[in-house]
Amino acid sequence: QVQLVESGGGLVQPGGSLRLSCVISGSIFSFYDMGWYRQAPGKQRELVAVITSGGRTNYADSVKGRFTIGRDSAQRTAYLQMNSLKPDDTAVYYCNLDVGGIGLKVYWGQGTQVTVSS
Repeated sequence: QVQLVESGGGLVQPGGSLRLSCVISGSIFSFYDMGWYRQAPGKQRELVAVITSGGRTNYADSVKGRFTIGRDSAQRTAYLQMNSLKPDDTAVYYCNLDVGGIGLKVYWGQGTQVTVSS
């Protein structure tokens, strides 16, 4: 059974930085994409960033230039470096693993809260 565990959330002032991590446990016998999503109160879950098994990245327009997604396949981890944080970035952030990268078999972490406030 594949499990994802996120860490690194917390309270930060506007303009600050946080680094989220996602650790994968369990066996995966295929290539997979990794992503970060977020859900703010009263809003739908939205894609923040994704990185394919080949290292290609894609970002939501709202975070381009501020957030960086990365992965270490050997260590079975993914991270999201978040800089220049804004109050609008406040949300629960979820790690996502997509086996095969086609959305047919997807795993989610439990989420980590990020609050940007002065």
